[in-house]
Amino acid sequence: MRVIEITKAGAPDVLQLAEREVPKPAHGEILIKVAYAGVNRPDALQRAGAYAPPKGASDLPGLEASGEVAALGAGVTQWKVGDQVCALLPGGGYAEYVTTPAAHALPVPEGLSLKQAACLPETFFTVWTNVFMRGGLQAGERFLVHGGSSGIGTTAIQLAKAFGARVFTTVGNAEKAAACTALGADRVMNYREEDFVEVLKSEGGANLILDMVGGDYIPRNIRALADDGRMVHIAFLTGPKAELNFAQIMARRLTVTGSTLRPQSDLAKARIADELRAKVWPLLAVGTVAPVMDQEFPLADAAAAHTRMEGSTHIGKIVLKVA
Repeated sequence: MRVIEITKAGAPDVLQLAEREVPKPAHGEILIKVAYAGVNRPDALQRAGAYAPPKGASDLPGLEASGEVAALGAGVTQWKVGDQVCALLPGGGYAEYVTTPAAHALPVPEGLSLKQAACLPETFFTVWTNVFMRGGLQAGERFLVHGGSSGIGTTAIQLAKAFGARVFTTVGNAEKAAACTALGADRVMNYREEDFVEVLKSEGGANLILDMVGGDYIPRNIRALADDGRMVHIAFLTGPKAELNFAQIMARRLTVTGSTLRPQSDLAKARIADELRAKVWPLLAVGTVAPVMDQEFPLADAAAAHTRMEGSTHIGKIVLKVA
């Protein structure tokens, strides 16, 4: 099968087309004939040598894909060969075939194409677990997500609105602001022109913040929170370190938490998949929420896809066409 290998740690051009044997599904796994693979920030971190795959995972990049079930491992009863699925992967998505635990796959939602479905697992698993399961977002709360035009941002805006929150977001230009407004964001702030801290404070503070920026945003996020507010970290694009006065966390009863998806147990990911299937997949089927697509690249052009993503000009998800 054709795959994209990381030949060494480095810039996008270290991604090269190669050939490998088709993997065989282990007990509890399925083999997927990949149609499309999603492109995500963790793929770029892995390519750069900053995000090693977990023990036992493929060394190939790619944390989500869509396609058809091509083979079943022992003990798999919930899928049959030929089923169309999208799946969260431990790695290996930049390939014509990939294995993953059967419990981490979900049916392609009614009305969505395989291309659209490839954009769902990584962002929807991440947003659901961090905003709703960990962050506890409730209807009527004020929710701030940074990077509103990213794959995570466009997903978070839609899901938060669908469940009744007031949504605030930050972006870097007018085009991205318009896209976020069209998705339902109540207040979009161009971070080059407005201070999100002052805007949120004037609204009573954010009850929940989803942050992937880190760095000097960390103390600013703390100031932007309402009393009893929660802040959830999922990435640190500008660094994981900041100077912070923890007295204000105590005095204002703030919660600071975070998570990464890939190292979590198979059982934890299966539980997230179950919640998505019950609570979110029906919203996708009726069009209440939908993946926002940016651009498609052939598998062989994975380096160009990474360059597009790291340039931060994209709006929504980037995919690789594999089959």
